[in-house]
Amino acid sequence: MNANPPSNPQILLVDDDRLVLSTLSRGLSGAGYRVSSAESVDDAEAILAGGERPDLVVLDVSMPVRSGLELAERLHSFDHIPFMLLTAYSDSEIVEQATACGALGYLVKPVDMPQLLPAIKAALARAGDIHSLQATGRQLQAALDSEREISIAIGITMVQYRLDRKAAFELLRKTARNQNRKLAELAANVIGASETLNLGA
Repeated sequence: MNANPPSNPQILLVDDDRLVLSTLSRGLSGAGYRVSSAESVDDAEAILAGGERPDLVVLDVSMPVRSGLELAERLHSFDHIPFMLLTAYSDSEIVEQATACGALGYLVKPVDMPQLLPAIKAALARAGDIHSLQATGRQLQAALDSEREISIAIGITMVQYRLDRKAAFELLRKTARNQNRKLAELAANVIGASETLNLGA
């Protein structure tokens, strides 16, 4: 098992079976991962509350007191931490719940390392893809917001100085250049100033 992950991802194992925890923890550490473990949902939440942010959580579904699915919901909705699920039996309903919760993988116990390692590698790769898509989405949204603000600022300048659209855009661009500022930043200021004037009216 010499396929060391280049950046040594952090894996959090959550399982109420100590033997499973120690076996998987030893195997994953040997494969180059940094591993922490928890024997319950409460223990896992305490680790997360302490500031630990694993790259992937490997989570047993069936645990006493609180189900793994309860933690899965939190990981997906609030912490945005990728996870995959382990279960002692194959159940289509649990698979559906796992998918709905955003699980990146699903394995039926008993799990051995030749099974787990490729599943973890695939889950981490998918998590990376999702993260990149989300970052791209945020960048696109920021660009759209910026374009919208510039368009509104052009409209305000057209009315204020009785200019056509092209002349208003050129005035804004020239002002931004003279003030050594980005056009989007100037546009936001123009909108803010206009709103302040309207409030004072």
